[in-house]
Amino acid sequence: MGLEIGLRGSASMRVTPEKTAEAWGSGDVPVFGTPSLVALLETAAVNAVAKHLGPGETTVGTWLDVSHLAATPVGLEVRAEAELIAIEGRKLTFTAVAHDTREKIGECRHHRVIVARDRFLAKIQSKQ
Repeated sequence: MGLEIGLRGSASMRVTPEKTAEAWGSGDVPVFGTPSLVALLETAAVNAVAKHLGPGETTVGTWLDVSHLAATPVGLEVRAEAELIAIEGRKLTFTAVAHDTREKIGECRHHRVIVARDRFLAKIQSKQ
């Protein structure tokens, strides 16, 4: 079940008041916030490879180049599709696109790194 170029994943959510720019403090209007868009795009990338990782492995996001192209009001459904386009050792590169029920609302290029979950969590614990 290994990793290969072309793996795809998706994610969707309904825009609720908690997911707006106003709620996040990333703006003062009640539309789908960029932090929520980023989470949606990342989730699609996670979903593209989750079933193809080795035992005890996970991925962590390290970089995003995001364009938020159109506003989406509360109540609409949003969906993202991600595709794995490059594998360089442990670094995975994705492209992802998000749409609401009317139009394309965002796109990104995204890097994730494969890590051993236990080792990663132990390293974080040592920071406390």
